[in-house]
Amino acid sequence: MPSFWKPRLGAVYLGDRTCRFRVWASKHERVDLHITAPADRVVPMRPMGAGYFEVTLDDIGPGARYLYRLDGAVERPDPASRFQPTTVHEPSAVVDPSFPWTDAHWHGVPLDKYVIYELHVGTFTPEGTFDAAVAHLDELVDLGVTAVELMPVAQFAGARGWGYDGVYPFAPQNSYGGPAGLRRLVDACHARGLAVVLDVVYNHFGPEGGYLHEFAHYFTDRYKTPWGDAVNVDGPKSDEVRRYLIENALYWVHEFHIDALRLDAIHAIYDATATPFLMELVNVAGRYATDLNRQVHLIAESDLNDPRVLRPPELGGLGLHAQWADDLHHCVFTILAGEECPYYRDYNEFDLLVNAYQHGYAYTGQFSATRERRHGNQPVNLPGRQFVVCIQNHDQIGNRKLGERFGALVGFEAQKLAAGAVLLAPYTPMLFMGEEYGETAPFLYFVDFSDADLVEAVRRGRKEEFQMSGSDDPPDPQAEATFRRSVLNRDLRHSGNHKTLWEFYREVLRLRRESPALRFPDKERMRLTAFPEYRTLAVERWDGDAETLVVMNLSDRDADIRLTLREGTWQRVFDSAAEEWRGPGSVTPGAVVAHSEVRLTVAPTSVVVYSLRVEPLTHR
Repeated sequence: MPSFWKPRLGAVYLGDRTCRFRVWASKHERVDLHITAPADRVVPMRPMGAGYFEVTLDDIGPGARYLYRLDGAVERPDPASRFQPTTVHEPSAVVDPSFPWTDAHWHGVPLDKYVIYELHVGTFTPEGTFDAAVAHLDELVDLGVTAVELMPVAQFAGARGWGYDGVYPFAPQNSYGGPAGLRRLVDACHARGLAVVLDVVYNHFGPEGGYLHEFAHYFTDRYKTPWGDAVNVDGPKSDEVRRYLIENALYWVHEFHIDALRLDAIHAIYDATATPFLMELVNVAGRYATDLNRQVHLIAESDLNDPRVLRPPELGGLGLHAQWADDLHHCVFTILAGEECPYYRDYNEFDLLVNAYQHGYAYTGQFSATRERRHGNQPVNLPGRQFVVCIQNHDQIGNRKLGERFGALVGFEAQKLAAGAVLLAPYTPMLFMGEEYGETAPFLYFVDFSDADLVEAVRRGRKEEFQMSGSDDPPDPQAEATFRRSVLNRDLRHSGNHKTLWEFYREVLRLRRESPALRFPDKERMRLTAFPEYRTLAVERWDGDAETLVVMNLSDRDADIRLTLREGTWQRVFDSAAEEWRGPGSVTPGAVVAHSEVRLTVAPTSVVVYSLRVEPLTHR
């Protein structure tokens, strides 16, 4: 273990039936440890200063259950609980972190090799567990995935939920299989060459079982978020809050061998300090990764279109390694699905798609009608690998009233086109589970709260959110049937258009992986030519002598375009309109000889790829 970090908080099992308990409880004068099992006893904890209390006990083994008694009155689970065996309200459990890892030689995956597959553990399989997910990892490898991203697994109330209402950030969800199950899943991923990305939430905590505010100064009322008071990372006593969050990040990397953390909604982490929390997290995680000789990436979710998120600290940035960049999704989706709701109103212009493809952001300082102000900035000198792009993710599907996936809103040809647009872009691609074969099950919003008032508030909130989109109520988020409707039906991928789409995704990912001009997410070695009248975009990418042309026709008519290409023979390697992909038939030539201007006709709603064949020099 690196010398600069070791686990400090919670029940740290030291081996030989010895366990150290430490809790930050700055709002209290006295804290007692209540061991509830296997034998009931209460032990006073020693004040350590700065609001910390600690005690080390012998004869405490893995599985022992405990609570903290605050000022001799209320008892609560551990804010740094490693496992909640029953509910979010009942005792925490001591966990032995030892595990027979088989990934001793694992060093991670470079970010420019990431092809991310986002999944929700509870709906990825009928069983909804970490162990059940292992059985499908080989399918993902065959597809061309290199990184599995897990939606949040920190313990939340009940047995089903998205995970963003977690209240014990150190405790893997009990209904998924707890700490042991997560370790088995990560080890199995690494054995197949798959990196693991974990979604973590540091901007808020869930409404049920969230007892942090009773212990210490974790929150501040100086800022407000959609979830209530903000997490306190810049006010009085915020140093200890930062330590709690940073320890959590290192805990996932150290004890579970996680390769990357996706940081939820960083724009809701309010921080006016000279050294922002996120910059501190980047610095500490970077030092730790160096000690481990592993690649550890921090990926932000941010809709600010602010390149400072990605720029290194020495250039005035936070230094995060990558960010979700949703603008490409918004542009492609708006054009192909024809959405006119306010959420997408800002993205219905073709030139914004061109901008998103060129820069990673569609808005780089232009006026946004919805925001009623200018939005974004130019991400100058930022490599393409730092922008994670997709055609669908849990937010874009699940925040719809009926949870419709992209394939339910567009035709088969549009699904193929959108896949090509994203997977062949000079950015880091991400798929959402089931997308690769056109899953028909929705991904709905669901919860499993025990508080009747909270359940009713959630139902009312969902109704109000969609009151302008028809008279029908959204599916009941509390109903188990809503959750069950969201479970994947993976058998679909073995027949019909579903099978073809899966093979299409695999072929496009193979092309991305094996083509010298496409394999690196580099937006600097790229030239765009736009044909707004056809809603068609031609993208030339190159690496040395290797050059590839990708043409995307997002209109419903043939695009008759003229391009000036590098001299040589351009061989068609891929056409989504071809009959082999159950398309209407290709209208592009199998090869094009370029001397100056080249004329191409591209079928409606299709993507075609050409590769330049460099002729060898002949010696006379």
